[in-house]
Formats: sequence, structure tokens, C-alpha cells
Amino acid sequence: MKRFGVFPFLSLLLIVTTAGSLILGKYPIAFRDMAGFFLFKFFHVGQMSTESCQLLENLLLDIRLPRILAAILIGASLSVSGTAFQAMFVNPLVSPGLLGVLAGGSFGAALAMIFFKSWVAVQACTFVFGFAAVLISVGVAKIHKGNTVLLLVLGGVISSGLFTSLLSVVKYIADPYNQLPAIVQWLMGGLSMIEVRSLVVIGIPQVVSIVLIALLSGYLNALSMGDEEARALGIPVEWVRMLLIFLATVMSALTVVVAGMIGWVGLVIPHVTRMLVGPDNKVLIPASALIGAIYLIVVDDVSRMLFNVEIPIGITTTLIGVPFFAIILKKARRGWS
Repeated sequence: MKRFGVFPFLSLLLIVTTAGSLILGKYPIAFRDMAGFFLFKFFHVGQMSTESCQLLENLLLDIRLPRILAAILIGASLSVSGTAFQAMFVNPLVSPGLLGVLAGGSFGAALAMIFFKSWVAVQACTFVFGFAAVLISVGVAKIHKGNTVLLLVLGGVISSGLFTSLLSVVKYIADPYNQLPAIVQWLMGGLSMIEVRSLVVIGIPQVVSIVLIALLSGYLNALSMGDEEARALGIPVEWVRMLLIFLATVMSALTVVVAGMIGWVGLVIPHVTRMLVGPDNKVLIPASALIGAIYLIVVDDVSRMLFNVEIPIGITTTLIGVPFFAIILKKARRGWS
């Protein structure tokens, strides 16, 4: 498949996947009924009873569509974030959680669930502590002189370890009957509680961050060649890397805010995309956004329909991601070296 010919195909596949997700579920809807509802609702074409219109509006617009839009935003954000991290750290095995944003955000959410009753407070603490974790990682790299990339990775290990330990403390002191189940459920990730208001709040900064990273894809190409080569091209390496880390962290933190821990998307999808379109980040970034969106829609459909009880999407992405990534590594003939 030609590099740029992949975009019309992926765009069409995203539309088909979205339509399929709208009609699939515990209460399946015929495509003809869905099309008739949208024509009647938005264009006043055709006829439909009040009861049928209200039922389809609840299913399609109030329940399924916000969930699908959330899957698109989160899948695209995690994929682009992972692609950016892999390019700027010149390492195909890093993911959006590299600098501790997922561990920090998880600790913030768990802490807020114990001390605050407001869901807004939980979301705010998730974002704040996610960024705090990244600041610790960057601070470690700034304090010590040497290989910036290596120091950032080590700072991420320190930050992730710190907040993972703090999360364990919070879980230990939480009420085992009321608070702990809520914390565990949230940490497993899910899209069932997505609201339109939350989508608007996270959607704007996520879309802006994706666009900015796409515009900076030329700098990512330079960084992927190494710091010395990038400096030789006149690129302010440290400033560009920090800007890219900030944008990728914004996307990752916001996904944790609304959906909890959804792992492996930012690690697997960049590899799949790279196999399809090559390593040029000018093509890789938008392609990974589309593939990540499609992937998370499909995984969410599997999570909510495979069994009578909905499986948290974070569990499903892990169960799919681990063996899939092992296969990708084998086919790409890559190892830890």
C-alpha cells in the first residue's frame, strides 16, 4: 500500500467502524433504522413514531456516540503520544507512560476518590499529579548532567516507582467496601462513564496537541537520527524535546482523566503503523492517529459485547497488546538491542 494512499483507506475504515459500533451492542439496531433516524432527526426526512425516535436517540446519541467519540480521541491521542515518544527517545520500546504520567495520574485519581466526593476533583487531581510525575522526571534529568535521553528515562523510572508506591499506600488505607472497589474499577480503564461535557473538555486540547505534533513531525524525524545530527541541522534539541514531551504528556494525562488506565495502545499501534507507512513521522503521525482510533473502537466493541458483563477496556487492550506486540517484534526482527 502506498504511503499516502493509506489515508483514504483508513478514513473510510474509520467511518465504517464508527457506523458498525453504532448499530452493534446488547440491543442491536438495523442499519436501515439508524439511517432513518438520522435522516428524520437532523434533516426531517421520512416518518418515525415518537417512541421509536426517543428510543433510538437514547441509544445512539446519548449512550453509544459519546463512547465512540471518546474511543476515537483516546485511541488517536495514545497512538500519537507513543509515536512521538518513540521518535524523540530513539527507542521503539517506549510508551506514553515512560515519564510516569500514568502512574502519577492514577495516584491522583485514587487520592481524590478517598478525600473528595466530586468527580471534577478526581479529574483535576488526575491531571495535576500526572503532570507532577513528568516534572519529577524532567527535574531528575536537569539536576544531573549527561545523556539527556537516558536521564529522562531514569527519571521516569524514579517517578513511576514513587507514584506506584504511593498508589499502593492509598489503596491500603482506602475503605475496602466502598472506596477500594471504585479505585480498582477506575484503574482498569473504561469508557462507560464518558459524558459529552468531558469530551468537550478533553477533546479541544487533545486535537490541538495532535495537530501541533503533526506540524513538528519534521523535528521528530531529526530527533530520531540522534541529538548530534539534530543539532548539526540547527535544531534547538532541548527546547523541541521539552515541547514535544509537554504535548504528548497533555494527551496522555487527559486520557487518564476520563478513561483511567488504558495500556499498550501507545506501544503497539506505532509499530503497526510503522510497518504500513514507514518511519517518516510526517506520514506516521496522522496514520497512527487514524489506526489508534479504529483500534480502540473495535476493542471497546469487543469489551462490551464479548460476555454478558462488560470487560474493562484496559484489560482487553492488555490481553490483545501483549501477544500482538510479541508477534510484531518477531516479524520485525527486533529485540532489546
